[in-house]
Amino acid sequence: MNAASRLTTPFHSHTSAAEVIDGVDLTGRRAVVTGGASGIGAETVRALALAGAEVTVATRRPEAAESLAAEIAAVRGAGSVRAEALDLGDLTSVDAFAQAWEGPLDILVANAGIMALPTREVGPGGWELQLATNYLGHFALTTALHTALRAAGSARVVLVGSGAHRNVPFDFDDPQFEGRPYDPWVAYGQSKTAMVLFAVGADRWAADGITVNALNPGYILTNLQRHLDDDTMRAFGVMDDEGNLTPLPYYKTPAQGAATSVLLAASPLVKGVTGRYFEDNQEARVVEIDDEGPGGVARHALDRHAAERLWAYAADAVRR
Repeated sequence: MNAASRLTTPFHSHTSAAEVIDGVDLTGRRAVVTGGASGIGAETVRALALAGAEVTVATRRPEAAESLAAEIAAVRGAGSVRAEALDLGDLTSVDAFAQAWEGPLDILVANAGIMALPTREVGPGGWELQLATNYLGHFALTTALHTALRAAGSARVVLVGSGAHRNVPFDFDDPQFEGRPYDPWVAYGQSKTAMVLFAVGADRWAADGITVNALNPGYILTNLQRHLDDDTMRAFGVMDDEGNLTPLPYYKTPAQGAATSVLLAASPLVKGVTGRYFEDNQEARVVEIDDEGPGGVARHALDRHAAERLWAYAADAVRR
């Protein structure tokens, strides 16, 4: 992919989700946003619902979305927001959510995630928890909802990734850290590489009218950092000596961090686009693993052979 072929939009790195979706009417459209009760997930829900969509927040704690649902319900002309239970690390929960879904699904935003768990944890499905929550659970959910997505005729799947994927190719020999030493950031980065490869492999659904794209939302202070200790936050430069959060100038608000998700979920500017990776509301440049420049999508995350191999691995994993 050369620079001239990359898709660009009139938006910028700090455009808000509301600005991206301004003028778009989603009345009659149905959306699911995982992890949509807080952070950029809640801002994604808010933007889609205020544009008229009927949004289901899929979250481990449905009660956490009650205030957001009430807020949207008070807005004349807005769509509706409801919450349903979903634990992405538990296949039983994923299957229950998918089986309960009725009718077409126009938009699926795979937003839920966890980052840098300090020790290796295993979820109910027996998977390493970062890979389970960030990727395998979303793969299971999306494939289980394939029929509903296809029924929509022009569905969009949005996969929230991270720039942390850049230096971490997927380790097919030991993806669950059963033999190699566990590293919180390697595990996180690998799970986000998997999300980009998921988008590449999902172009097999283009004939079904389903587009799938991945994105990096950028730097935002949300609950995603809840597993980081104060020393790590200070080392990142986002916490002072008194424990107060101090976002750096290039950090985004949650509403700005949700913008690229909303762009891919609803904007006519990306209609028909699939299998790509975006950041700051633009398609990202391709970078090598040793590239020191900011941003970009790693070449290893766009590798067709790796995407097919990972699809086979995930399909086998979620059948067990």
